[in-house]
Amino acid sequence: MARKSWIQREKKKQKLEKKYHLIRQSLKKEISKVSSLIDKWEIHGKLQCLPRNSAPTRLHRRCFSTGRTRAHYRDFGLSGYRLREMVHACLLPGATKSSW
Repeated sequence: MARKSWIQREKKKQKLEKKYHLIRQSLKKEISKVSSLIDKWEIHGKLQCLPRNSAPTRLHRRCFSTGRTRAHYRDFGLSGYRLREMVHACLLPGATKSSW
């Protein structure tokens, strides 16, 4: 299980990302519209003034049962080993253990 401080840190990053999403998106649109290099630098400076943790690339997807970030399957929202345990216990409908 992931430490609770890591999970809380991720939640804080998600809140920041939601808060600055529209601002970041509008600044990126302005950069694409402006043709002069000096104006692009000014807008880029405004973009850099935003908090680092508000960038969507700094977010991690987590397993909803354990909080683990690695080996995360988006379709199920679970980490790999938890997914395997649930499939073996027949807790996920339609998912079967592969054999060939």
